[in-house]
This record gives sequence, structure tokens and C-alpha cells, in this order.
Amino acid sequence: MRLIRRCLKWAALGLLGVCLAWQLWLLGWVLFWGWVNPGETRFMEIRLGELRQKQPDARLKKQWVPYERISIHLKRAIISAEDAKFVDHEGFDWEGIQKALEKNQKKRRFAAGGSTISQQLAKNLFLTPTKSYVRKAEEAIITLMLENLWSKRRILEVYLNVIEWGNGVFGAEAAARHYYNASAAQLGPEQAARLAGMVPNPRFYDRNRNAPGLARKTAIILARMPGAEVP
Repeated sequence: MRLIRRCLKWAALGLLGVCLAWQLWLLGWVLFWGWVNPGETRFMEIRLGELRQKQPDARLKKQWVPYERISIHLKRAIISAEDAKFVDHEGFDWEGIQKALEKNQKKRRFAAGGSTISQQLAKNLFLTPTKSYVRKAEEAIITLMLENLWSKRRILEVYLNVIEWGNGVFGAEAAARHYYNASAAQLGPEQAARLAGMVPNPRFYDRNRNAPGLARKTAIILARMPGAEVP
């Protein structure tokens, strides 16, 4: 019995050590990407793998652009659509999380996450699209790292450059060229609002660009944009 307890103790310590090493590995990348622009995220790796199952030589469409070369309209549109309290919160919108939990309980499944821009970035950089409470817990830890080590401007800059905007399309510059044959700096208010409306389901809207729901979302985001606070 004593041997079993000792084995369990060492197993628990080993597991704790692995978890700690994983968090330190994540922290190292967060520190590095605070100064160096990410080349490829976990989400990009997953999508590229899926594309190459059908087309072995497939490539992602992506091009990094600095914060100042992204349209102010797109910044306002994204904040209006995804996280109105972005500049004020410390990574979490507790009211949004409460609403998401109530929705999940009502539907008896993980239907909504109440994620902020910081949480979405944490997921895109390191995690998978799988919805689970374990992944949300890991997402929360990474979000705290981002919020404490990066400025809001850096969080939004990286977010706008790495999120998915279509089938193999990542980042604001690639999205602007893919949909409008323009640069991210040239996007007008309506174009920006439409791109922001695509963010929750980008591959669907890439295939269904005239979806009625997208037009409604675009109008709502446009109306909200003047009040959006941008870092």
C-alpha cells in the first residue's frame, strides 16, 4: 500500500512537472512574439494540413502588415463586432462569459464561449478549434500572459494579422486582397464592417459572400463603429 501511494505521489509530481514545463514553453513564445511577428500559428498549421489533404502543394494566403498600415475602419469594425470592451477589460468580458454559460446550459452543449479578442488570439496562436472546458482553461492562462506582457495595440495588431478570413486566407492584408483587390490600409467603412462580420464563420462566408445574414451583420457593425475605442 505504501508503494502504491509513493508511485501515485511521483506520478502526480511528474504530471505537475509536465504541466509546468508546458506553461513555461507557452510563456517563452508569448515573450518572443511580443517583439517578433509570428510566422505561423497553430490554427494556420491545422488549416494548411486540411488543405494539403486535397491539394498537396496548397499554400496559405497571408502577409504581415504593421498596425499603422491597417485601416482604422477595420480596427473599429473588429472591436465593434468582436469585443466592444476591448480597451477597458483585462482579457475577459465577465458579462459576456455569463451570457455564454447560460446559453450553453440552455442548449446542454458548448455552443458559445463569450470570448474576447485576447482570448481568440490565445486560441489562434496555440490551441485547436475543439470546443471544451479544458481548452477554455488553457485559453484563459494564455490570455492572462498576453494581457500582462503585451500592450492592447500589440494584441490587436497580431490578432488582425493572424485570424482566419476565408479558405486558406489569414490576416487583414490577405483578406483585403482576396475580397476587394485592395490593401488593408485602403479598406473603407462598409468593406471593413463586412470583413468583421465574416470573422465568426470565415470559410462559410468565403463560399457564400451574398448570404443575407452577412448583410444584416454588416449594417449592425457599421452603426456601432463610430463609438468603438481603438488602441
